[in-house]
Amino acid sequence: MVEDSQIGAKSSPFAIRNGEIKVFDGKDGYVSMNQIIHKINQGHINDLHFAIMEIVNEFEFITSRQLCQVLDFKKIEYNSQDKLNNKLEQLVKSKILTRYYFSSEEGKGIYRVYCLEKMGKYLLNSRGIECKWQPTDNTKPVEMIKKRLAGNQVLLAYIRKVKNFDEYTIKPAITAKTLNKTFKATGGSIKLSKNGKTLTFIFEVIRRDENWEKKFIDKMKMYQDFYANFQPMDSGFMSLPQLIFVCEDDKHTIEVFKALVTNKIEIPQINFYFTTDLKQNEEELTKSLTEFTLDEQTQKYKVQNVELKLLEA
Repeated sequence: MVEDSQIGAKSSPFAIRNGEIKVFDGKDGYVSMNQIIHKINQGHINDLHFAIMEIVNEFEFITSRQLCQVLDFKKIEYNSQDKLNNKLEQLVKSKILTRYYFSSEEGKGIYRVYCLEKMGKYLLNSRGIECKWQPTDNTKPVEMIKKRLAGNQVLLAYIRKVKNFDEYTIKPAITAKTLNKTFKATGGSIKLSKNGKTLTFIFEVIRRDENWEKKFIDKMKMYQDFYANFQPMDSGFMSLPQLIFVCEDDKHTIEVFKALVTNKIEIPQINFYFTTDLKQNEEELTKSLTEFTLDEQTQKYKVQNVELKLLEA
């Protein structure tokens, strides 16, 4: 598997590209459950295959590289990424998983995205594993899938690189009390713990899809409601979580901040922190966060790093 330090990408693979579409790369045709049961009985589908199914179910959409990182974290042996790719191919051919790639004016994407198929849900349910997958999940548009992939990348970066990491949640449900709405943070959440104290980060992933600014501001109004009415244990948080915006790149960070200022979106209870996809590839995350501060003399905003010792490797 390619290490983060070896990735020389200048733009995020999870950024939105012009004219981008999702292309099916799975298996057509019919596979019966009897055929799958035969493969299980013969040992061709084993515990590693089931572990892969569980992880895909948990993350909803995932790349093979991200899957390797989750298996490493869970200490599940898979030998190599090539051998893992062979397992994934077997699962796709059996219609237990399916696969997509993205294509745009710039060409075909360099990675594949894996998600469950109907047979995968049946197999997980047979082992008593909760699986809420439904066929319409696989019809989600490009921007929703890329938000999930970018969120995965952030969560995995914290899991692998921050020694104070405690636990993660893929889709934390948050309640806006006044609006009487429950919504989910697109990037998940991470709990950090040190010396008996805990801090939770909520990651909101923003992509440059069509009408992204309006959708972002509508989401922020729900966040405002949540923070304004927060009480300990609301939505499962012991104390106020820190909101972090995950942007496509530095330019996008400025665009997101401008949208907040222009629409007069403020949350007095917290500071707004920002990060980008590629900053998750740095060896340490202590300088991966930024914020905008107002210069009293010039009355202009400037970007500065937020250095948190809690993020030490």
